Amino acid sequence: QVQLEESGGGLVQAGGSLRLSCAASGRTYAMGWFRQAPGKEREFVAAIARFADSTLYADSVKGRFTISRDNAKNTLYLQMNSLNSEDTAVYYCAARTGWVVFRGSHEYDYWGQGTQVTVSS
Repeated sequence: QVQLEESGGGLVQAGGSLRLSCAASGRTYAMGWFRQAPGKEREFVAAIARFADSTLYADSVKGRFTISRDNAKNTLYLQMNSLNSEDTAVYYCAARTGWVVFRGSHEYDYWGQGTQVTVSS
């Protein structure tokens, strides 16, 4: 059983930056970040393999967001730069028991409670 806890969300002005963290208990393999804006479905943001040898990004965040992980600390990160109002959402950390990274939320077995990110224009 894996438990995930996100932190680092908050209110930021457009053009600003935030770094999200996700502390995991238990062994994790591929992990990812998803987000859900009000009235919208949950969408993929980024994913990373256990040894960071493979990463995936949504087109909407490519070049602005960077996913990384520190396996010694069992922590996943999402560095978010050049934020805009469309990035406002609840951000969720997710982990799967497999090695391969996927974009589909149904591929992930464990989920955190989410952290709110609000970008003001």
